[in-house]
Amino acid sequence: MEDAYDAGAVTALRRIAFLLERGRQDTYKVKAFRAAAAAILPLPESEVRERAEAGTLTELPDVGASTAAVIADAVAGRTPERLARAEEELGGPLTARGAGEALRARLRGDLHSHSDWSDGGSPIEEMAFSAIEVGHDYLVLTDHSPRLKVARGLSAERLQRQLGVVEAVNAHLDGAFSLLKGIEVDILDDGSLDQTEDMLERLDLRVASVHSKLAMEPAQMTRRMVTAITTTRMNVLGHCTGRLVTGGRGTRPGSRFDATAVFEACAEHGVAVEINSRPERRDPPTRLLELARDAGCLFAIDSDAHAPGQLDFLVLGCERAEAVGIEPDRIVNTWTRDRLLAWANG
Repeated sequence: MEDAYDAGAVTALRRIAFLLERGRQDTYKVKAFRAAAAAILPLPESEVRERAEAGTLTELPDVGASTAAVIADAVAGRTPERLARAEEELGGPLTARGAGEALRARLRGDLHSHSDWSDGGSPIEEMAFSAIEVGHDYLVLTDHSPRLKVARGLSAERLQRQLGVVEAVNAHLDGAFSLLKGIEVDILDDGSLDQTEDMLERLDLRVASVHSKLAMEPAQMTRRMVTAITTTRMNVLGHCTGRLVTGGRGTRPGSRFDATAVFEACAEHGVAVEINSRPERRDPPTRLLELARDAGCLFAIDSDAHAPGQLDFLVLGCERAEAVGIEPDRIVNTWTRDRLLAWANG
């Protein structure tokens, strides 16, 4: 039986989708290239080549004119024009003069990512394979918890099923990379977490974030966050202010709380403060980042990726960490997987 087609055309289509995601382009464009890659992946190479030569690629489901042109070029051994344009427009450095690149080279993984099980745009295995391609040793899958219904948060039952998928993905890898079991769990109004203790216990790592009532009165917000930090199994305090500074969702001011009290609690209880690398978040703001540094906190530089191409956002967080002088060994995702897991479950 002839091998399925798994060569240049699939690679080119996936790379274009990655670059579009990296550049925060329209989702429908990304889906077109990923769908075309999925359509030709199981086909024999001879069929793809014959269709490219006959001009019948668009008869395949999910292959349109633009994706057919990419496939035809790749099959003929040419660099697809659409790929070359994407590389030129979207493939360059995300920071000026190499800022953050030295620290980025020291990161071994990413502790905050989403799949299409919640509000991400790609399957779990696509996120894992892309993490391997960008050089990670590990990626923590952190889909949302049930209260965040708008993001299709996972009930305990769905999370249980997801853990089985993660195990299956790892079983197909050679052990050089690990997809780790995680969650981005909501910090509820009283400081408890939005998932059962049993399920939290079964995870490798837990990012906890405030997603609701961001305008809560500062004293209440402080109690809410400090209670979560000091009494639950959380490991990383995600995007601590919840602010939005740019982007398609508009802007939003950050929540107000006693940052000194929150960061001192993090330092005392070994909870890492997330440096969220999404361009629309840049959270914490620089003043709070400096407070957390001075409080002795650990940090996690995370992409909060909702698509494979967004895994490249990490360098933006690295640029900010370098700018305020955070030592690399205080950044938990510079650690080996074993050291990270010992910390998260110690």
